[in-house]
Parts: sequence; structure tokens; C-alpha cells
Amino acid sequence: METAVAIQPYQALRTPRRRQLQIRGLDYQLTEWGPSEGRPLVLLHGWMDCGPSWQFLVDALAQERRILAPDWRGFGDSAWCDDGYWFPDYLADLDALLDAEAPGQAVDLVGHSMGGNVAGLYAGVRPERIRRLALLEGFGMRPATADDAPERYRQWLDEQQTVPTMHAPDSWDALAERLMRQHPHMPPEHAAFVARCWARENADGSLELRGDPLHKRKNPVLYRLEEAQACWRNITAPCLWIWGTESRVLRMFEDPASWEARTRCFRNWTGIAIEHAGHMLQHDQPKAVAQALEPFLD
Repeated sequence: METAVAIQPYQALRTPRRRQLQIRGLDYQLTEWGPSEGRPLVLLHGWMDCGPSWQFLVDALAQERRILAPDWRGFGDSAWCDDGYWFPDYLADLDALLDAEAPGQAVDLVGHSMGGNVAGLYAGVRPERIRRLALLEGFGMRPATADDAPERYRQWLDEQQTVPTMHAPDSWDALAERLMRQHPHMPPEHAAFVARCWARENADGSLELRGDPLHKRKNPVLYRLEEAQACWRNITAPCLWIWGTESRVLRMFEDPASWEARTRCFRNWTGIAIEHAGHMLQHDQPKAVAQALEPFLD
């Protein structure tokens, strides 16, 4: 009988450093690369992701840079919140992180998905803090209407009656294979690396995902696209949008008017599509993302 060969994780080229810091009373985990001084490039991950999985993009950058990648509250190795999660807290966490790590400096900010939505809002609220802004599939969400409110509140109330759970992976390879099914362009060695970023091994050998299951609860507060657009119109930094040509996020923009209405909010906007990439484009095609990002930063 043939024995299955385990998927070997990607080997990092640039060595990360991990440290913990206090952000607004919570233990935050921060991953760093490059020099410890100078203007930072701040990388904000998306939902259920974490800072260390930016490794592929960091390795693909030609220039050595000071890079900071936090694990958001409730994700990775940062502290969980017993009372749930509210989107404005991510803005306040980012504000406190920049005060601690780059006081008085305008930083380069890159956000993916949820992290991109945080980055776009923050850049409009604190435009003086951002020198360059790059959004990787962080273009806002589908707009909600007031008529959605009763059902959303009903869902939220119902979810208070139970404690959500995460499906624990059976093995590292099983989690890597799940990632490759969900993201067909992700190379096997990248999937194996991300699996070890997203899960941890318990003392009994079982695996558990690092993200807090409370993130699965519906937010009772409706998403208001008009508010996001008002923030975007206040951004002064040049902005780069990057998206994967095979991303599910593009389904939001079947109506071209929706895409144009969002891009018109940015004073200085450039867009680049990455071929053979889905929503996790920094995992699928990190070299192509780096080649799009680096000239913009420089």
C-alpha cells in the first residue's frame, strides 16, 4: 500500500519576528520583518486570517522594508473578547497601534478583505496618518437597506442563545487540502504554510482553529455603503486597488455602476487585476501582487 506524502510547508525567505503588545487593554500579537526603525509598511489581514500569512508577499518584495502585521483582536494569537466584536474597534485598534509603533509618522497601509475595509475607513478618518493606501479586495460590502433591519436583529437575538463553534481540522494536510479546494490557485506549499498559521496543535495532538468562533455571529448593525463612501471621499493618500480576476468578491460588481460609484470616491485611484488569482490573491500570486504594489509604494 502506498503511503500518502505529507504536503511540505513553504519555507520563509525573510525571517519574521513575533512580539506581544498591549492595544487598548488587549494582548495583541504583532509580526515584524525587516529593520526595526523607519516608516513602516502596515499589513492588515482579513477575516479568520492572521499576520504571519503575509509571509509570501513579504518574501516577494524586492526591497527590504520595515513591515508590521498585527493579528486583529480575536484572530491568530491576539486576545479574544468575551462580549463579541464590533467593527469600530478595529479602527481604534489600528489607531492605537500606529500611535505605539509610528508616532507622528504617515505610514504605508495595505489591507486585504476585512482588513482592506478597515484600512479604507481609517484612511478617511485619519488622512494625515496615511502616505500610501493599497486595498486588496477591500472595496466595501453589499449595501443593506433599512428593511433588512428586523430580520438582522432577529438573527442576532437567536444567535445569543447558542455558542458558535469552529469545525476543527482532522490534520494539517486535511486543512491544507480544504484551503486548496476553497482557493484553487493556492500552491500546495502555501496552503500547508497557511494551515499552520490558521490552526494550533493542542497537548493531545488535536488541532483547533485560532479564530474566535464569536466572529461567526451576525452583526445587528447594518452595513451602510454611504458612510463608507463618505470616508473614502476624505482620503488624501494615493490609493491602489488590487483584485483577483477569479475572485468571488467581483460578483458584487455585476452592475458596473456600483464599481464606478465606489471608485469615484477616491481622488487618486489606480486599479490592477491579478490573473489566476481568487480572493486570497496574496496567497495565490504573491509575486504578481508584489510587482503591482512595490512601484506604487516607491
